[in-house]
Amino acid sequence: MTTADDYINRVLSLLPRATPMRAQIAVELRGHIEERVAHGQPVDAVLRQLGDPSRLAESYLSAVPLEPAPFLARAAAKLVDVAFAIALAVPLALLTWLALPEHWFPFAILAGVVGGTLGFCIYTIGAEYWMGQTVGKRLAGLQVVQESGRPIGLGQSIVRLLPVPLQIFWIDVLFALFTDRRQRAFEMLSKTRVVRATGGAPAERA
Repeated sequence: MTTADDYINRVLSLLPRATPMRAQIAVELRGHIEERVAHGQPVDAVLRQLGDPSRLAESYLSAVPLEPAPFLARAAAKLVDVAFAIALAVPLALLTWLALPEHWFPFAILAGVVGGTLGFCIYTIGAEYWMGQTVGKRLAGLQVVQESGRPIGLGQSIVRLLPVPLQIFWIDVLFALFTDRRQRAFEMLSKTRVVRATGGAPAERA
């Protein structure tokens, strides 16, 4: 049996986590349910009247404007993420260099580049899927969402990042300069967007 808390948490899991609206909706929903229960209606009847949590969440999301992230803010966020990755990779590369014989150094560099790229991709995919934002996006006040405003799926997170291993990232980026929603080509393909977190932030994972 679904409880009022279960229902509210399900709705909240599909709503922005970085805006005041999320907390306000929780309070309003809880008050609405408690008021009807106080008038003698069973909890399960009240929840049926409210309808499917995902539809209710979508009705709230439709009222939230999705403001496209400025190109410069996105560029700054990406630079922060790259700097963050380099800050982690350089010490590891130095330790590897010191630990290996000198003739292994070229292979260590190659392994470092490949490993660093792979690590950056895994970090970005994971952060955008679970939290909707990387460190850079969080500092810039940006988040990744579906075109409807809901959180992105794992597949969408992977598709968004394909230009990096395919080495066509800069070509992909150029699309953001000319599209109405400032979407990269692979963002349009994955049906995702980068928006200001105060507008349409993605949901936290339940």
